[in-house]
Amino acid sequence: MDDDFMTDGIDAVAIPKVSLHDHLDGALRPETILDLADEAGVDVPADDADALADWFVDSANSGSLTEYLETFAVTTAVLQTAESLERAAREYVLDLADDGVVYGEVRWAPEQHLQQGLTLDEAVAAVRRGLEDGMDETDEDVRVQQLLCGMRQGDRVDEIARLAVRHRARGVAGFDIAGPEDGFAPSRFAGTFDYLAKEFMPVTVHAGEAAGLDSIREALTVGRALRLGHGVRIAEDIEVSDERDALQVMLGQTAEWVKDRGIALELSVTSNLGTGAIEQWGDDVRSHPIDLLFQLGFKVTVNTDNRLQSGTTLSRELSILSDAFGYDLIDHEALQLHAAAAAFLPVDEREELADIISDGFDDLQ
Repeated sequence: MDDDFMTDGIDAVAIPKVSLHDHLDGALRPETILDLADEAGVDVPADDADALADWFVDSANSGSLTEYLETFAVTTAVLQTAESLERAAREYVLDLADDGVVYGEVRWAPEQHLQQGLTLDEAVAAVRRGLEDGMDETDEDVRVQQLLCGMRQGDRVDEIARLAVRHRARGVAGFDIAGPEDGFAPSRFAGTFDYLAKEFMPVTVHAGEAAGLDSIREALTVGRALRLGHGVRIAEDIEVSDERDALQVMLGQTAEWVKDRGIALELSVTSNLGTGAIEQWGDDVRSHPIDLLFQLGFKVTVNTDNRLQSGTTLSRELSILSDAFGYDLIDHEALQLHAAAAAFLPVDEREELADIISDGFDDLQ
């Protein structure tokens, strides 16, 4: 793992981190893809790990979420057996630990991994074994839980929700809907979200990435989302004006609700640039609304989304923010405490996680 990312004069890897929005099939090592592709007889677009890594980044950096998602055809193709899922999950934990992550939630869509005969329950169990092996193997104190995603363009969202509830005592922390956002509003799955609410299953919803405020509103009102997956386009509901040499800020009803209720935003700067999610504000890091949202008091969290496709790590994302906005250790501690408070954990475990974060920052002073 690259250790050249700095923030406030500190090696960013040393910062204790929480990862809330990171996809398993977007976090594979290129070397692992090549190994698994060779075993499975799957064609891949490059036969060298570095060239393959470059292909993913180039293909994903198109400015289109649809084209970005097409890269997952390669990663899901090599994750169709229990052994491959176990390996991917184990390496996922080891890579998080190497990057200084102390708590993570890995999201993935079990329905996409059944082509060679696995059942949904077998797939979830395989990932659980891999995560447990990784946690046992690492010398670092890292904990990782699963978030199960229903693909909103498919017909198994309700089935995946019930799968998540069924495995909640075995490392599944919550539920999400993923996939193409436009045309597949949360209201299509109202009955599923009703069921999850009755089961008190935590929900995060991909919203406010490829679609705007309507998607966010439905995630909140229909999905009862406790967090917004990306949610960056909440900034469309914020009006900033310069009057009498002073900035004036007006929040719309949706933005005010998200801010006042402390609903966490799972922001992913590099990914948002690659998919064009922030194109209305610009095409570089400084154009990203993350700093505006952070300064206004929204519960901003920093995430990678897909480390492979974005060619990034959580340490790199923190370093990018320091370079663009001058964030220091105080800012980064606040961001990590936001993430700890938003984790799908019981309150006592969230408080314990916050203590781990604060103690880690104290050690960096």
